[in-house]
Amino acid sequence: MHWLYLLLALGALMLALTTHSAGLLALWLLMMAGFLLAWVVGWYRERIGQGSRDEGAMVDPAELLRLRQLAEARRREAAARRGDDSPPAP
Repeated sequence: MHWLYLLLALGALMLALTTHSAGLLALWLLMMAGFLLAWVVGWYRERIGQGSRDEGAMVDPAELLRLRQLAEARRREAAARRGDDSPPAP
């Protein structure tokens, strides 16, 4: 979709080059700049969107806390089985 903005920017540039009115020239050049900016923003969003991570696969803070507590409990259990009374090093 963002390629359409590039084509519209080129069309506005062609119209700006062929007009005889200074007012229309300014209007066409402003439209060209706007379409060109819209094309750059669309291109950037497409490039960044392809490289982003899947948010559904991320661990939320509550789940992360639960996993940390589970790991700590396992460390304590392993230390108790070894007979080591000192807490494990973090």
